[in-house]
Amino acid sequence: MTKLTEWIIFAALAFSLWITLLSDILPLKVSYKAKEVIWPIPVYALIVFGCYSLATIGYRVATFNDCVEASESLKQEINDAREDLSKRGFKFD
Repeated sequence: MTKLTEWIIFAALAFSLWITLLSDILPLKVSYKAKEVIWPIPVYALIVFGCYSLATIGYRVATFNDCVEASESLKQEINDAREDLSKRGFKFD
């Protein structure tokens, strides 16, 4: 199961629970004051998801590793390609 599938299943379950609580489908009665808290839950969830996403991106950027070996290898491949193209008549400025 992919992460996307897990998120979609979780979102579907949360949405169905939210709709169930608001629409009085179950014999469980929810008071008016509780419904006032339940209504904006998707907005709060979206804000929390955005904060989580920004924190995750910030953490990953802060702990990103430099790949010195790959950089040197890429520079060497670029130089080899330039030499090959120069031999074939391509001129670099």
